[in-house]
Amino acid sequence: MTLEEVINSEIKKAMLAKEAKRLESLRAVKSAILLMKTDKNTTDGITPEMEISLLQKLVKQRKESADIYRSQNREDLADNELSQAVVIESFLPAQLSEEEVREIVKKVIVNLGATSIKDMGKVMGAASKELAGKAENKVVAGVVKELLTK
Repeated sequence: MTLEEVINSEIKKAMLAKEAKRLESLRAVKSAILLMKTDKNTTDGITPEMEISLLQKLVKQRKESADIYRSQNREDLADNELSQAVVIESFLPAQLSEEEVREIVKKVIVNLGATSIKDMGKVMGAASKELAGKAENKVVAGVVKELLTK
């Protein structure tokens, strides 16, 4: 089942259960999928990697919006954004812990022979590919930086 089919099914369930907040989140995902499908760069269709990337982008947008709302003392709007982020995250694969990310990054560093912070770009490129959808790039970057500065 594609992400679009799953989302359509969940929209129907949310409508029947009268879950307004969940429905709003699901419709945002559906809208983003439709925009991606009509984009001229996606002539071959949407791959599972593209779906994961899209969901991560939507979650990141919601979290950034919530931070902005919090800085402006708008807790009501921030809570709404965070609840949407939780719903969207439920469609992402389980995220790795920081310790699991650290182990994978250590292997990447050894494989590439990276020795200093100057190699961060190479390590980030390889680690990002290996951890795509499994960890946020912000966490990966922090771990890479920490390990290369030791």
